[in-house]
Amino acid sequence: MKTAEWFVNTPLLFLLVGTHLYFTVRLRLIQRKIPQGIRLSVAGAKSQSKEGQITAYSALATALAATIGTGNIIGISAAIAIGGPGAVFWCWLTGVFGIATCYAECFLSVAYKRTGRGGESFGGPMYVLGRRLSMPRLASAFALFAVLASFGIGSSVQAHSIRTAADRLVSAPAEVTGILIAALAGLVIIGGNRQIAKVCNWLVPVMSAVYLGGCLWILIQNLPLLPDALRLIVRSALSGRAALGGLAGRAVLTGMRVGIQKGLFTNEAGLGSVPMAAAAAQTKDPVMQGLVSMTGPFWDTVVMCAVTGLAIISSMLRHPGRYACAAPEQLCFLAFEELPWGEGLLSVSLALFAFATIIGWNVYGTSAVRYLWGERGILVYQVCYLCFVWLGAVLSMELVWGCSDLLNSLMAFPNLLALWLLRKEIHT
Repeated sequence: MKTAEWFVNTPLLFLLVGTHLYFTVRLRLIQRKIPQGIRLSVAGAKSQSKEGQITAYSALATALAATIGTGNIIGISAAIAIGGPGAVFWCWLTGVFGIATCYAECFLSVAYKRTGRGGESFGGPMYVLGRRLSMPRLASAFALFAVLASFGIGSSVQAHSIRTAADRLVSAPAEVTGILIAALAGLVIIGGNRQIAKVCNWLVPVMSAVYLGGCLWILIQNLPLLPDALRLIVRSALSGRAALGGLAGRAVLTGMRVGIQKGLFTNEAGLGSVPMAAAAAQTKDPVMQGLVSMTGPFWDTVVMCAVTGLAIISSMLRHPGRYACAAPEQLCFLAFEELPWGEGLLSVSLALFAFATIIGWNVYGTSAVRYLWGERGILVYQVCYLCFVWLGAVLSMELVWGCSDLLNSLMAFPNLLALWLLRKEIHT
């Protein structure tokens, strides 16, 4: 898997960062319209859609369900442990620039989406590649990568995370836990994209509020230390000075690489997954949906990852000795230990995030299957998807993690090619 890791960590990172910067300039700092995107999403949440329709807000909630996950917690913990506090700065900055690419890819997918017989909308990079650019083989390759990635990062890996979180609270056989997760996911998935959107409408705000509430509680307790935490993040990002306590100081380049990597793969901007959720919205206005969808990286990385990083680092300043020999994935758990029932709160948050990712990624996989094999392939895919959910709760995930990262990365190349070839069509 070393070749796959090099592939994910080197050429793809440069390509994604370059794309983020290019569209930030070309779209004249589209990030400044985040308040407008938030207003549109809030208005969409309050409005009543026609029966069975997926609103712009529902599409955003589905995308957030798939992207807000364990990477916002365990991923940031690992980034700080490996790259130092400065990794938070680079992760945050990557999220800011990723907003522009997210707008661009969602714009194209809405512009070239299709409408089914039942009135439902569907689309994504495969339709842009196939319908607009006449590249059917590349479109099929993207869809196939999406299907395979959904069995890993979308289902089995997330089920394994739920089982790990559940083991902290209750003792139950892995097989039983897997059956429960698959059954709950099946109850949602069997209703299709519309049912998933309905669940995500309330699940995303609830799970985000639970987790952010815990982080804000930690920040309030550590309020006097927040200025020092912010200074440490910036200083570590730009000067490479030693980190806290027993955590070894890392070079600027290490913190930069780790932070950028976590930021890129946490919000999925440029990877081609989010546009499939955006295309499911009933709106035919690519500008409006692009503005709504681009708030996803803002909430996912600019807000969630930043708050997580500040909570961990301020806690490190308060209790440096506790973090001396901590495993990378344990930093957030150590921070939450400052709260009453903190470990349980974090475990529940992890489980909710992972479950939301399971149902959100099913939308992506279903969209890809529909493109490859039509409606007849969806039921078979959903059964296979739930089988992988069960397997994820039972088996070790090391190999699956590596394969999932590679497949998720391979989705990016056809998507980015479409963005660059059609860049002049994208406007605000």
